[in-house]
Amino acid sequence: MASRSHATSLAALLCGSALLSAPLLHAQPGSHLPVVETDRIQVGASTIQVDFAEGPLDLPKSAIVARIATAASAVATYFGRFPVSSARVLVILVPGRHGVVQGTTWGDMHGFPGFTRIRLGEHTTAPELAADWTITHELVHMAFPSMPLDRDGPDQHESAQHWIEEGLATYIEPIARVMIGDLPAKKIWADMVRDMPQGEPAPGDQGLDHTHTWGRTYWGGAMFSLVADVEIRQQTHNRLGLQDALRAIVAAGGTIDQNWDLPQALSIGDRATNTHVLTELYAQWKDTPVQYDLPALWSRLGILSTPNGVTSDGIDFVGTAPLADIREAITQPKQNLVPATVVSPPQQFTNH
Repeated sequence: MASRSHATSLAALLCGSALLSAPLLHAQPGSHLPVVETDRIQVGASTIQVDFAEGPLDLPKSAIVARIATAASAVATYFGRFPVSSARVLVILVPGRHGVVQGTTWGDMHGFPGFTRIRLGEHTTAPELAADWTITHELVHMAFPSMPLDRDGPDQHESAQHWIEEGLATYIEPIARVMIGDLPAKKIWADMVRDMPQGEPAPGDQGLDHTHTWGRTYWGGAMFSLVADVEIRQQTHNRLGLQDALRAIVAAGGTIDQNWDLPQALSIGDRATNTHVLTELYAQWKDTPVQYDLPALWSRLGILSTPNGVTSDGIDFVGTAPLADIREAITQPKQNLVPATVVSPPQQFTNH
């Protein structure tokens, strides 16, 4: 989840090596949770600082850091580089819980262009951690500018275009993980077939900019992203896709620490693909409840739903479908995997 909140200052973090005394080092402003360990991940030219708040955890902290590094590698591989020069990930441990409980990402907070807070259950298991999508989803948020607040809307602390922030992260997260071998392609297409209909407009819908339900925000935004991706690839004979448009937005400085309006970002993406897909699709969908024929799209992409038990994922691929090459290209990395390296040793703190 991307948050509209932005912070302007924070006391500098204490630094050092081995075991340090950190009486002023806290998990977040106003909290009394001391940070007990800091790790660093290097992703190309970018650095991610991982802070652990004090609390119980069954798994070794190194396993959590490794999972964050995997997520960072997926994001960097999709965008060609990690989107911001430095980021902080704060891990708050939740007693008695399993898995990633919640994630939130801000821009321009505490001196970091990107800041993600992850609430992680004390009893998270290794398989639960390996299956997690939330960390990758949150880091994807760093690769798009923050949308302006809707001062005239019912929720003045939210953006009318919050759907593009959540929709892009929902769409890109699984694709980026396929690109680094963290998920099989069949699983993510099966998940889209199952979940994407939640993004269709319901009675009373007034378009993406004016309908802020959960389904329209997350899956409506994801559906916009998928349709745009397919249309860009059709118009460019599969040479370019949404990935190229988003890379251009990041290259132009459009990251979460920057406040842009949506037409500005979309126009940059369109110039990069020499199309008008993003701008025109937004004009069509922002104020109008457009019903999209998803079953027809799955058929053209060569995604065939199978009866229960026939295939493990509930779908099969049809290689002769008209847009099968586009389906394959969407999850194909453009270059080698971008590695994320954990810098050791971690810094550990005692609080007096």
